[in-house]
Amino acid sequence: MTPQRTLFLTAAGLLLSGAAFAYDGTNCKAPGDCWEAKPGYPEKVAGSKYDPKHDPVELRKNEDAVKAMEARNAKRLEAAQKTGSFNFNVK
Repeated sequence: MTPQRTLFLTAAGLLLSGAAFAYDGTNCKAPGDCWEAKPGYPEKVAGSKYDPKHDPVELRKNEDAVKAMEARNAKRLEAAQKTGSFNFNVK
């Protein structure tokens, strides 16, 4: 490793390690819980302009897709435990 590269990596490490300690945590609710809403963000999101208003049909389709994915993965794991090797295409 060249001396320039070593110097660069050392400087980068010191710079990045200092960034982790830059926030003093004066507005933390608990240790490590320092998220604060921007000014004007409502306490209750439902019904505000920040409400995503998800379509129930789309949510159900996503839920069905996740259930199907979990069923396929269960079949794959069952087949892998029986055969001892993983096969992605299991029916």
